[in-house]
Amino acid sequence: MITGIQGIRLRRATAVAVTSGALLATGALTAAPAQAVTAPSIVAKGGYVMNNANGSTLYTKTADTKRSTGSTTKIMTAKVVLAQSNLNLDSKVTIKKIYSDYVVKNNASQAHLIVGDKVTVRQLLYGLMLPSGCDAAYALADKYGSGSTTSARVKSFIGKMNTAAKNLGLKNTHFDSFDGIGNGNNYSTPRDLTKIASSAMKNSTFRAIVKTKHYTAKTITKTGSTRTMHTWDNTNTLLSSYSGAIGVKTGSGPEAGACLVFAATRNGKTVIGTVLASTTYAQRATDATKLLNYGFAKLG
Repeated sequence: MITGIQGIRLRRATAVAVTSGALLATGALTAAPAQAVTAPSIVAKGGYVMNNANGSTLYTKTADTKRSTGSTTKIMTAKVVLAQSNLNLDSKVTIKKIYSDYVVKNNASQAHLIVGDKVTVRQLLYGLMLPSGCDAAYALADKYGSGSTTSARVKSFIGKMNTAAKNLGLKNTHFDSFDGIGNGNNYSTPRDLTKIASSAMKNSTFRAIVKTKHYTAKTITKTGSTRTMHTWDNTNTLLSSYSGAIGVKTGSGPEAGACLVFAATRNGKTVIGTVLASTTYAQRATDATKLLNYGFAKLG
């Protein structure tokens, strides 16, 4: 008798298990596709995310509204330098007092370059992208612009930045500075900045620089001795807080707010994007994190 009852119970349990399995299987087949994940809410006034592999859009929020970009401008500064023909990254640049005076006058972010030191182009690029050195940006613009005076060379270099934007087909971007400290006519959009960054990331030197958390430069002083510079720390906190983060650049300013151009790679897929005019440095990182998570969820 007990055996019979146990047999009935066993058959019932088996039937329930089979039914549950069928339901699970059906549920799996009718589950919402990855593309149906809910778009996040961000504090930043503008945002854009794309699949870096093919440029397809994954997220937009006023993505084509022109805004001040702050130091995210320096992505284009680096891109123009790295696009120079016969570029020698070990070429040395002597730091001029005018670069130092400029950052002091503007209370700008700086790499604390020492007047008279000889600094390589490679080092200047690290000083540009990690601590967001406006002094490094000035030095690079002065070196790679054309003309007989510093002001002429700087104007020429900014012209190259605008030509590069035009060559990328960008309609809503204009530069009037080499570092983001503009004169009222330095602007871009989340979509355009993301495209600039995606293009810049095709360069292996650029990729290596923007994913570096810390860099210590050894420069040559006026007397020929070696100076070990104070270590430059990358202002992009995502490199430490977000798994797979590979760049790209922070920006800020009274008009720009807190900006961040970001990229990360997971499972062989790269998501790249921009947030402009967020409220704080912490908030721009939170916004970017939400957008990266959303981008990867959409890619599946």
